[in-house]
Amino acid sequence: MTIKIYTKVGDQGFTKQVTGKMVPKYDLQIVALGEIDELDSYLGVTIASLSDKCRELHDPLENLQRELYELESDIVVKRHEEITSEKVIFLEQQIDDLNQHIPQTTHFLLPGGCLTATHLHYARTIARRAERSLAKLNAEEQKLAPACLEYLNRLSDYLFTLARYANVLEGVPEVKSKP
Repeated sequence: MTIKIYTKVGDQGFTKQVTGKMVPKYDLQIVALGEIDELDSYLGVTIASLSDKCRELHDPLENLQRELYELESDIVVKRHEEITSEKVIFLEQQIDDLNQHIPQTTHFLLPGGCLTATHLHYARTIARRAERSLAKLNAEEQKLAPACLEYLNRLSDYLFTLARYANVLEGVPEVKSKP
């Protein structure tokens, strides 16, 4: 049996939440979910464009994609709590481990470098936008588990660190924001 991709439910600017409630497509929860989905999709672009020197980032990035699905589930399904403080701590540990392999910096850096780093920097900005939407959702409509907000905040830090690490793997120097 083939499932139709189009349902026509959203043709008038509304969409159905998991609860069955119809809400406008600009509903804060729908916007936050859309931005997390955009981040997840962009991580797919990043994975697809990994150079040979950056192939070791494949599995960690794919794991992030899976965790973003879990984050979306935590947002829409009551008592679904897959994103925990342990996952936040894990990201912190990954950041600390990677920082041992990248040069210390005391200045702002221009986003860029090798192609992988550029994609990771862009993913970081999508993560920050998703984080702002999630914070607004949490403040105005739906109280979220603290780990959800912490995770998305730490994820953007992790993506920044991965971008710097990708430049190290490729041997591409970082560019200071001020010459």
